[in-house]
Amino acid sequence: MALTQLPDNLPVPEDDGGADHLQGLAVPDLGLPATDGATVNLSSRQGRTVVYCYPMTGRPDVALPDNWEQIPGARGCTPQSCAFRDHHAELHALNTAVYGLSVQTTDYQQEAVARLHLPFSLLSDAEFAFTTALKLPTMDVAGMTLIKRTTLILNNGIIEHVFYPVFPPDQNAADVMTWLRENA
Repeated sequence: MALTQLPDNLPVPEDDGGADHLQGLAVPDLGLPATDGATVNLSSRQGRTVVYCYPMTGRPDVALPDNWEQIPGARGCTPQSCAFRDHHAELHALNTAVYGLSVQTTDYQQEAVARLHLPFSLLSDAEFAFTTALKLPTMDVAGMTLIKRTTLILNNGIIEHVFYPVFPPDQNAADVMTWLRENA
């Protein structure tokens, strides 16, 4: 199945409380490498910023971990990124910046940005500094620690709202836009 399509009957992730502590926290004062070559410090961004955290982007030339589609919340990183790409102009019109964030390296993420034509940068937390500082929910898969799909809406570096668990992932951008409009 194409990475851009979600298979039928994906298991729905349950809210395990892993993100209950996040709303109202300040994001850590640290720089994250971005796919455009910049270093982004989310704590110093003014206004609203959406950071969708995801487990890992699949690549056409790399097999996904065994049973990836059976892990609740694992499958759907590419459709989620494509949805934020497709709604990017609307989010920009709402004066909201967008970043994707995973623990994959910037080099790995750059392939996804190019292949998917993303108009925003992906941020790498390969050192787990952001993940650890915020105690983001994680999962262990095939010997890798990955971030569980979590979307943060920041306002001047403070977590204003959290979407967790995120399902279905391809609807996350629309859900974020609805929330932003209702909380303008």
